[in-house]
Amino acid sequence: MRTRLASYNIRKCLGSDRQRLPGRTLDVINALSADVVALQEVDRRYAPRPFALPPGLIAEQTDFAPVDAAQSPESLGWHGQTVLLRRGLVAQRIERLELPALEPRGALAVEVAGGGAPYRVVCVHLGLMRRWRRLQLAAIRAALAGHAEMPTVILGDFNEWSVAGGMEPLIDAFHVHAPGRSFPASQPIGRLDRVALGMGLHLLDAGVLDTPLARVASDHLPIWADVRMDPKAPQPAAAG
Repeated sequence: MRTRLASYNIRKCLGSDRQRLPGRTLDVINALSADVVALQEVDRRYAPRPFALPPGLIAEQTDFAPVDAAQSPESLGWHGQTVLLRRGLVAQRIERLELPALEPRGALAVEVAGGGAPYRVVCVHLGLMRRWRRLQLAAIRAALAGHAEMPTVILGDFNEWSVAGGMEPLIDAFHVHAPGRSFPASQPIGRLDRVALGMGLHLLDAGVLDTPLARVASDHLPIWADVRMDPKAPQPAAAG
């Protein structure tokens, strides 16, 4: 089974031109041609955290539906994160994970079914300090330890500038990939957005959607990864 996964920090639909245009954000998402899209910063920052990306607009302009992540009708996500599933895919289970942090942080774990064997997607927006990022990744590993074994991918805004360090809590069970320079979108230099593939997941291709529209729509460029799923594959031994 082959699928395309993507991640995009949409910065509350606020572009570098200081315009908040959710339709433009959706144009970038559609251009990814993905099956699953992990989104960060889908809600405004302060309570009641109203959504910046309207659910009705998603339904009108895309073939995606957001998972039921929000805990209030004003919001779209959990700690500003949600996962979009293309039509035909369903969320069998959704789990909101609280993460240790100086400021509120969380991860969203979604078990996806439809079109083949189920797999788990964990959407993350990690903290700005490496110490807390390590603790957050360790907390995600601990939260998933008692769950049913299935192919699992962790993807999102890792906020990690180093290409070598910071991924220690994952290296025994995940291959971590940085598809390319994704931040800042106008002149990308940092590989902040990443995808970590666990048991049974094999990277076929990956990249950054770097278009004139994407360069202005947010401060991050979206990343994508084409993945082959083989649930019987052995556990990876080290990060890539």
